[in-house]
Amino acid sequence: MRIGVVSDTHNHLANVRRIVELFEAAGVERVVHTGDITQAKTLDVLAALRVPLHGVFGNNDLERPALEAAIARHGFHFAEPPLRLAWAGREIVVVHDPRDLARCAPAAVGLHGHTHRLAIERRAGGLVFNPGECAGHLRGHNAVGVVDLGSLDVELLRF
Repeated sequence: MRIGVVSDTHNHLANVRRIVELFEAAGVERVVHTGDITQAKTLDVLAALRVPLHGVFGNNDLERPALEAAIARHGFHFAEPPLRLAWAGREIVVVHDPRDLARCAPAAVGLHGHTHRLAIERRAGGLVFNPGECAGHLRGHNAVGVVDLGSLDVELLRF
């Protein structure tokens, strides 16, 4: 199973539209957002995904009533971090702040955001991943990721 991973969209709608296109072209089966959506209209753009969206809230997700209404309207699955998922025989933990991973029970895959910096770390046969910046204005410096849950290989999709 291939999953798309995005973080810190910060309401950059043009980039979010591009992210939807990239995930559709990559053929992901699910998408995980690791927080800092910022505004509900970002979720309205992500509703164009043809796969389920799961995620956590970040420190900049302050418009909670509007975000929660959009999540319900679109049938997304969001939670306060940590969010634990079990897909393709792998335990996945999703947080926003990477420091929160240390407080979680170990999982095969740890996904986070918050730093806006790419992180691909191999730990005890597992993976910790942050796709890095996706809300920037410099073309070619933005990225989202695809994780293959079978091999734990990571593919960066730069735009």
